[in-house]
Order: sequence, then C-alpha cells, then structure tokens
Amino acid sequence: MIPIMSSAPLSTATPISLPVRKIPGSYGFPLLGPLWDRLDYNWFQKLPDFFSKRVEKYNSTVFRTNVPPCFPFFLGVNPNVVAVLDVKSFAHLFDMEIVEKANVLVGDFMPSVVYTGDMRVCAYLDTSEPKHTQIKNFSLEILKRSSKTWVPILVKELDTLFGTFESDLSKSKSASLLPALQKFLFNFFSLTFLGADPSASPEIANSGFAYLDAWLAIQLAPTVSIGVLQPLEEIFVHSFSYPFFLVRGGYEKLIKFVKSEAKEVLTRAQTDFQLTEQEAIHNLLFILGFNAFGGFTIFLPTLLGNLGDEKNAEMQEKLRKEVREKVGTNQENLSFESVKEMELVQSFVYESLRLSPPVPSQYARARKDFMLSSHDSVYEIKKGELLCGYQPLVMKDPKVFDEPEKFMLERFTKEKGKELLNYLFWSNGPQTGRPTESNKQCAAKDAVTLTASLIVAYIFQKYDSVSFSSGSLTSVKKAC
Repeated sequence: MIPIMSSAPLSTATPISLPVRKIPGSYGFPLLGPLWDRLDYNWFQKLPDFFSKRVEKYNSTVFRTNVPPCFPFFLGVNPNVVAVLDVKSFAHLFDMEIVEKANVLVGDFMPSVVYTGDMRVCAYLDTSEPKHTQIKNFSLEILKRSSKTWVPILVKELDTLFGTFESDLSKSKSASLLPALQKFLFNFFSLTFLGADPSASPEIANSGFAYLDAWLAIQLAPTVSIGVLQPLEEIFVHSFSYPFFLVRGGYEKLIKFVKSEAKEVLTRAQTDFQLTEQEAIHNLLFILGFNAFGGFTIFLPTLLGNLGDEKNAEMQEKLRKEVREKVGTNQENLSFESVKEMELVQSFVYESLRLSPPVPSQYARARKDFMLSSHDSVYEIKKGELLCGYQPLVMKDPKVFDEPEKFMLERFTKEKGKELLNYLFWSNGPQTGRPTESNKQCAAKDAVTLTASLIVAYIFQKYDSVSFSSGSLTSVKKAC
C-alpha cells in the first residue's frame, strides 16, 4: 500500500496581538487596470517579478491585484484577486471551513466543460458537493489498488527510459529528456493508475502522450506563458480560448482506450462508488492527464536537472552513498519502505518541490467573511473574494526557510527538517497533510514524493554519476 503520512494541519487562527490592516493595492480602472496587470504578468515583468515587485511596493505579502486572463475576450472572467504570498497567509487557501474551491483550479477562468465530457470533473468541485466525495474516494481507492504493482512497473519502465537515453548518448553528445520522459510517464501511469496497457493500441502507444499534451495545452493556454515573441503571445495565445474541435480527435481516441483497456477500474467505479461510466472515464483522463502526466512532465525535468553535473559531484556522492547503503545495486531491493529510510533522497525531492512546485498558483474563494493573518498583520476578507497564492514565492518565505533562495540538500532532514514539512506546500495542502474526501489535497501526494524518491534511488543504483544540462542528459558513468 502507498504509505499515507499523518495529518498535521497548519493553524489559520488569527493571533490577537497582530494589527488589523487594510489590504493594500487596487484593481485599477475597469478594463484598463486588469489589462495593464495582464501585460505586467505575461510580458513587462513576468513571474515571479510580477508578485515580488508588488510585495516590495506595498510592503506587504497580502495585496489586491489582477491576474489573467481578462479583457477583451474573457468578459465573464473576474481577474480581481487578493494575493497571499507568505506561508501563514497562504495556509488559509486550504482551510475548507473558510474557503471553497468550486471552479477555481486556475482562477476565476475555467476551461469549457466540453474538454471533459460536458461535466465538471473532481478538480472543479468543492468539498461540499456530494460528487466530490464519490470521486475523491474512488481516486484514493485506485491508488491503493495500484500500489501492489507500482514499484515493479516503475523499474521496468525506467529500464526502458534509460536504455533510450543511453542509446541516444551513444549517437550524440546529449539525450533530450522531454520526448522520452513523456512516453515513459504515459506508459507508467496508464499501467498503474488505469490498469491499461498502451501497447494494446499501437496508435495510443506511439501518440497517447501527444494527445494528452495537446489537450492540456489548449485548455491552459490563456493562463500560461509559452515564451513566444511578444506581442504575438498576448494577441494569439492569451486573448481568447481555443475551440475543443482542435483536440477532439485525440481526446476521443483516449476515451476509447480507457473504455476498452481499463474495464476493471471502470467497473469498480460503477459498482463501488456509484459513478456512471462517463463520469469515471472523464475523471480518470483528467487525473491521468492533468495531475499525473502533466504534473510529472513539469516536475521530473526539474528534479533531474537539480542533480546537475560534475559541479554537483559532492551532492551526488552523498545521495549515491545513502542509496547504496540502504539498497545496494539490486533493483529488487527498491520499495516504498526502502526509500522511506533514505532521508537525504527524500529531502532532495522535498527541496526540489519547494523551489519548483509543479502547479505554481493556487486559488480559493472565501466561503464567508473572515480575518486572514500574515506574519505581521491581519486583513478582512469578504465572502466571495478570490485568493491567489504563487507557491514559488511563498516557498521562499524567509521567516520560515533559512537561505530560502538556496537549494539545500539537507534542509528537510533531522528533527528540524521534519518540522519544516508542516510548511512545505505543493499539493493543495501541507506535506504533513492527509488527502481525504473532505479536502482538496492531491490524492497522490505521497505517491508523488515516493515515486520521485524511487527514481533518484534507481539512478544511483545504476550509475555512479550523471550529468544533466539544459533539459538534456549529457553523460552517465555506470556503477562499477
């Protein structure tokens, strides 16, 4: 079974001694204010400067601003938010007694439900909605079921992945990470989470990951920067939503794949959790595409890149030593239990998540009026106001993390490191939290960190050293 950490919720109680302060900042003039903030967000300042410069301007980690998308073609979207950018104020986003999460996965903007079978999947449901309980419990159960085969499938797929990398390195000076990584991720999560084998369909085996890529990209395009020359990106990417028909063919092939190859999981959804077949299919595809495939597509290159090259030889030596001491070089020794004993490896994963969370922004809407506290002030939040936290900045809170800009391998080790896990946010809740049907924390929170730890351990079983640079693997030294 995939281990679940004990719950240790971070208190959002308001300290009596802190002064009450009016929330600084403004939304500007109608239309013009949101448009100017949008240009700052995507073009003139970009992230993280968009938020950090406003922290400096207002001398506050809590302030009013606008976030895209907005005018001219998103007339139904309200870009007004209250930014919460320190650990204490950010924690309010996960207190389900005072906030709700209906339709705010990426802010007030919500991609059309046509992308998910004309239904709101679990990510867009609030915990107060009965359907959320059904789908969240279904997700937790599927993870529990898949844990029996998780590690052996992971090792087998990693063998294929690094075999591809080594073959590429034999032909050139570097092996590009992303194409092979995405195919690996699609195969791995299909086999474990869905219980479906992509090789049953040659087209899905070859192109399934590309269909997910396109489906994700076209939904999120208005909210993310893709590095296209400005102002072309603002005009053609951030000004309107793209129509579903552009990715309909690929998505329908993924539906067919799930329906034909994931029959056991679909049956369980209907008999044990009273979901319809269509509800199960579209929620499974969203979890597979957005949470699993999408999240790891962003996180894994960062994780591997943090291993660095010969300049990081000391860090690699420490990780290699711990892995070899705990499990040697025999891959059969890899397990969830064995990596839980690798304190440095887990700290490496946690530090990577701290500095580069896969989903950078989190949102929540005030369920009622309440008093929100930062480290030094208290602010009045009104019912219906949208809160926005930018995690890469929050996770560099100097009042919580020493030398917050620095990657520190040992940061989350020993007793002090374990305490810091209460303040590590990347999964819609703290690392010490426990995902349940009553919260929005990622169902696979622990599976993510343990899988990442397994990948790091696998690398240092197989290799004495590795070098990563600019999204590529540039060299490997096999274990003697």
